[in-house]
Amino acid sequence: MKKSIALVLALAVMTSGLFAAKKEKKSKKTPAFKVGVIYIGDENEGYTEAHMKGVAEMKKALGLSDSQVIEKKGIPESEKAYDAAVDLAEQGCTYIIATSFGHESYLIQAAKEYPKIVFAHATGYQAAMSGLKNMHNFMPSIYQARYVSGIVAGLKLNEMIASKKIKASEAKIGYVGAYPYAEVVSGYTSFFLGARSVCPSATMEVRYTNSWADMSLEKETAEALIAAKCVLISQHADTTGAPSACQAHGVPCVGYNVDMTAVAPDSALTSAAMNWGAFYTLSAKAVMNGQGFDVEWSKGYEEGAVYITKINSKVATSDAQAKTEAAEKAIKAGTLKVFNTKSFTVNGKSIEDLIKAGGDFAKYSNYVKDGAFNEQNGFAAPAFDLRIDGIVER
Repeated sequence: MKKSIALVLALAVMTSGLFAAKKEKKSKKTPAFKVGVIYIGDENEGYTEAHMKGVAEMKKALGLSDSQVIEKKGIPESEKAYDAAVDLAEQGCTYIIATSFGHESYLIQAAKEYPKIVFAHATGYQAAMSGLKNMHNFMPSIYQARYVSGIVAGLKLNEMIASKKIKASEAKIGYVGAYPYAEVVSGYTSFFLGARSVCPSATMEVRYTNSWADMSLEKETAEALIAAKCVLISQHADTTGAPSACQAHGVPCVGYNVDMTAVAPDSALTSAAMNWGAFYTLSAKAVMNGQGFDVEWSKGYEEGAVYITKINSKVATSDAQAKTEAAEKAIKAGTLKVFNTKSFTVNGKSIEDLIKAGGDFAKYSNYVKDGAFNEQNGFAAPAFDLRIDGIVER
């Protein structure tokens, strides 16, 4: 009897050992969570640098190893974006992100072919309409930070007027834009509205480079705007070309994506910037846990997804810090609406009146409510593409 019991116990131990061994072997075969990221540029231009900082924040927050994050730099808006996505999928990535507007159609193509992999695209608009359950769009509400950075610019214009460096009628801002897309128009308009909220005489001229990142062309465009009597420059362009021109010509500037004081210590006021890490951490955690997240994701100050970089006290006015903090608080509270419809007109008319008149403006009826154009409300991509009075495009 004792021998029988001993035999049974021995078999039980051996069996449990076999099951444990099988279980351990199976766990080794289970693929580790991997994230693949497709960048339009590299760390030498501000937009991609900001994304890379966000990815680093995600890695730290989630405890991911270097082997769990595969980054592809310098991927153009072409078939190469699709190739990059497929390569990441074949390397075992369970979550793939692309960062540039023109990457979207190629990412959707890959998402169709790899339905078990989650895909997310920055600045795009086609995820919901694609009908794909594994496709997402995301974009922080940068228009909020643009507006706040515009306040810093407007205060500087007021200082220049008060010191008689310029007349009120000469408070002309120059803006280096990439493309005439809604993303850019929304950005420069919110910046302008912020500036004009404190400097009512401000006007603005926008010139396009038709490139997301071209340092030489951005510098040339900024110089052309300065030659056209613009006394302050801002940008929706991804390099330090415009700030370097401003530093050379002694013109104040507001940057984008990253702090520009290293390039323009005597000109840079601040920069409007996005904390991409807010989305990357949230979404990667959801994928890791087998959970879903918004198909269209857009958050602003309330989620720490946007901010302005440290105000350069050497160039900015003494009241800039207090004024911007008050504006940020009001935006978070919902008492300050960036696109307040009383703050702008189009061809001398309010957007409400234009919507009532119908025609091309009727499409904006879904965005205008309670006295404001509700930008990125339920959508990741910016939609504000109205050309308002006070701004000219060249």
